[in-house]
Amino acid sequence: MQRVIKNLGRRRDAVLPVLLLAMALPGLTGCQHGPPPATQIRIATGSPTAVYYAFGQSLATILNRELPNVEAEVLVTAASAENIQLVGAGEAELGFTQADVLPTVPTTPPTMAAVARVYDDLLHLVTTPTSGVRTLADLRGRRVSVGAPGSGTEITTSRLLNVAQLGGDEVRREQLGLDDSVEALRTGQIDAFFFSGGLPVGSVATLAAQQRVHLVGLGAWSTPLRAQHPGFYVSRDIPRSVYGVSPVTTVANPNYLIVRADLPEGLVRELTRLLMERREELASAHPAAGHMSQRSAINTTPLPLHPGAVAWYNAVKP
Repeated sequence: MQRVIKNLGRRRDAVLPVLLLAMALPGLTGCQHGPPPATQIRIATGSPTAVYYAFGQSLATILNRELPNVEAEVLVTAASAENIQLVGAGEAELGFTQADVLPTVPTTPPTMAAVARVYDDLLHLVTTPTSGVRTLADLRGRRVSVGAPGSGTEITTSRLLNVAQLGGDEVRREQLGLDDSVEALRTGQIDAFFFSGGLPVGSVATLAAQQRVHLVGLGAWSTPLRAQHPGFYVSRDIPRSVYGVSPVTTVANPNYLIVRADLPEGLVRELTRLLMERREELASAHPAAGHMSQRSAINTTPLPLHPGAVAWYNAVKP
């Protein structure tokens, strides 16, 4: 009798794991039919105190709120050139960039496309009233921040200095980001700094509220720049109302929101719709976003629009 009981015990011990596994299988099968994993949207921006970041944060909030199963977040970067690299490499889904930083010949197959032309970047040359810098030529021999490595500011500034015959060692260049440039000017470590951004640039506005600053006009250089780099540069005004300093005319070039070329057409169509339909909300995060329009958004030379963006613009075309 004891032998029978022992055999029954052994049989129960052997059967129990099989029963538990069988009970677990329906649950495992059910998991396979659960909600799909969230779609990640990483938005490559720039400095936390500049336009790209404010615009990107607001856009991420809208996407998370209005697109089901989407998780959007912003990436702090050195801006345009790094953003292009991240989107092209598939390490970001969206990014902001100046038009003049884009490659003139698209890759084959294409790695990125455009969603919209969003606003114009204006090149700021910021200095102090006591620096003696009143024109671009006055930068010769001075300590000047030309922008962070990998930024649109650095590329546009380098082109400008070359056109003005201030290349090479004519200017003592520092490669600082926006926040470090502001602090270096404040403490006298540099004589001036360049920054390319939509109006107003938050850090420049804060600096102008704390101490006297001077903006140097660069508008006369738009035509020479455009002659060497066709298709981008125009002259735009920075009025007194922006920073409370004397108005100037400067160099401007378009700014684009770009996207990975392999993103689904339906997703990009929705991204485009929200970008254009939520302009008022985006403009509350930064006024530059309020300059978007459907008419200007489609002009994204040299980058083609993503098919999803084309589909939305065609659907709403009057």
